Amino acid sequence: MQVTALEQPRTQRFDVGGYLLDRPFRVTRLGHVGLNCTLIDESLRLYRDLLGFRVSDRIDFSERFENPEIIEGLGDPGGYFMRHGTDHHSFVLFNRRVMDTAHTKRDFRPEVTINQISWQVSSLREVVDSEGWLHEHGHHIQRAGRDMPGSNWHTYFYDDDGHTNELFYGMEQVGWSGISKSLDFYKHMLRETAKLPQISETDEVSNALASDVDLSAGQRHVPTEPGRFEVGGVLLSRPFKISRVGPLRLFVNDIDAARAFYRDVLGLRVTEEVEYEGLRCVLLRANTEHHCIGLYPIELRERLELSPHSTTFAIGLQVGGYRQLRDARTYLLERGLSEVKLPPELFPGLRRAFRVRDPDGHLIELYDCMRQVLPPAPGPGHPDVFGDEWPEAVPDDGLPFLGEPYLGPLE
Repeated sequence: MQVTALEQPRTQRFDVGGYLLDRPFRVTRLGHVGLNCTLIDESLRLYRDLLGFRVSDRIDFSERFENPEIIEGLGDPGGYFMRHGTDHHSFVLFNRRVMDTAHTKRDFRPEVTINQISWQVSSLREVVDSEGWLHEHGHHIQRAGRDMPGSNWHTYFYDDDGHTNELFYGMEQVGWSGISKSLDFYKHMLRETAKLPQISETDEVSNALASDVDLSAGQRHVPTEPGRFEVGGVLLSRPFKISRVGPLRLFVNDIDAARAFYRDVLGLRVTEEVEYEGLRCVLLRANTEHHCIGLYPIELRERLELSPHSTTFAIGLQVGGYRQLRDARTYLLERGLSEVKLPPELFPGLRRAFRVRDPDGHLIELYDCMRQVLPPAPGPGHPDVFGDEWPEAVPDDGLPFLGEPYLGPLE
């Protein structure tokens, strides 16, 4: 494995939680991904019924039109927010034809079927401060505020190929009951930059209880099949369980421009670059995973005989081990999905994986584990322990923000 040295940092000047960084935020993980699909019914069957994502909330876009008849005949107008764990959503599915009609302010280029690429940061302040920094550096802010459903605070902006990126904080956590927040909490939705500080989610819930809000009035996923596959001693509806979403793989028009965006703007680290048939591919990481995003030249799409309609190469889904991976392959192929075999040198960091097509031609990449990348030990300029000297902020020595991120809001 070739690990590139971190490029020379800019002058560090942003205090992010006591660490001096070269931007006012630090991405800790790829949080969730959204797709715009033309074959929405078939896609929902795959992602919900076969892969096992649970629907946390469905929103009806027909309710957002003054003249809802303009989307008649375009198929299911629902937007499906789905989860594999406790995050309110880790995967989102929309009807592409409805989205193209509904969101006139969204610039979905013809081949962009990714609805959003959402990156988690550690605090609301990072989300708010990122907006001004991005604007200052020439990036168009698509929107900012707070989303419902999901409760997450956000800033949305584009990469050079028109893919929507989001920095977010405070994703709603869905507990043992499987019930999402009720409609009463939608009054906290915000379509402008948040004013700091905001009250905590704990206080929001306490205020709701004081107003006799029914906390059990939200949506709950109802399984379509009983548990019948033994997975690690538990009966599940399928012989595997998704444990992580990502990495995401994109086709891009200019590999150098895309590399610069995800490295210099988002702050991801280049882990490895590979050359395939004279074309350079770049893999970047946010945390210790070998990569959370892969960038591939658009010329490679035709050579690999992949769908020409989309710049989405593949969406990765990790399962809970090799036996689950093997059983998932059998399960999906028996249910009519077609496997796509590609050169393994395009996917460094993954030793065992298989890929199938979704109804719109996007690849789903299932794997059991990924290589981890750890930073070198800090040098003598970064002491492990302070004596009586505790400066207000310390330099970034490559260790902060690594490891398991805190998933939900701070309180």
